[in-house]
Amino acid sequence: MFAIVEIAGLQYKVEQDQKLFVNRLKGEKGDKVSFDKILLTVNGSITVGAPAVSGITVDAEILDHVKADKVIVFKKKRRKGYQVKNGHRQSLTQIKITGITGFEGGSKKAAKKETVKAEVLSDNATVNFSEDHELNYHLKKNNLSQSKENRETLITLGKAVKVELEKTILTHEEVDAAIVKNIDTFKALNK
Repeated sequence: MFAIVEIAGLQYKVEQDQKLFVNRLKGEKGDKVSFDKILLTVNGSITVGAPAVSGITVDAEILDHVKADKVIVFKKKRRKGYQVKNGHRQSLTQIKITGITGFEGGSKKAAKKETVKAEVLSDNATVNFSEDHELNYHLKKNNLSQSKENRETLITLGKAVKVELEKTILTHEEVDAAIVKNIDTFKALNK
C-alpha cells in the first residue's frame, strides 16, 4: 500500500513508516501533520485522483528541522573581472509517515462524484441566453424574426422555463419546446 502525495509543492511516493526529507514545514519537532492532496493510491486497486483523491489523508510526524548540503553558485564573465561566489543551504524537514487513512470512505465519495459529473452538461448542449447568436439560432429554427423584441421575449421565456423546470441551465431541446409551446406570443410581436 502506497500513495503519491503532494507536500509543500513537490510530489512524493510514501508508504507506512517511511522517513523522508521535504521542504520546510510549519510546526515543531514532534508535531503531527496530515496531507490531503493525494494524487494516487494503491491499496489492492489503483485509484487516480482528478486532480486529488477525496477522503484519503496521509498522516506524518515531524522528526527534525535540518539544512541540506551546501550548494555553491559561482558566476564568472571571462576577461571582464567579474566573478561572484554564493552558497545556498536548503531548509528541510524530516518527517515519518505514520499512516495512510480513509480507504473505506474514499470509494463511496468517488462514486458520488462520478454520478454528479454525469449530470453536468457540456457547453455545446446548453443554451447561453447572453449570446445573441444562440438566441437568433433558435428563432430562425422556428421560422421567427430575429428582432430585438423576439430575443427579449425568448430571454424572459427562458427564465420562466428555468423556474418551471427548477433548473439553472437549459438544453437546446428544452428551449425549442418552450418556443413551440409559446409560439403565439412571438407571432403577436411580429404584427
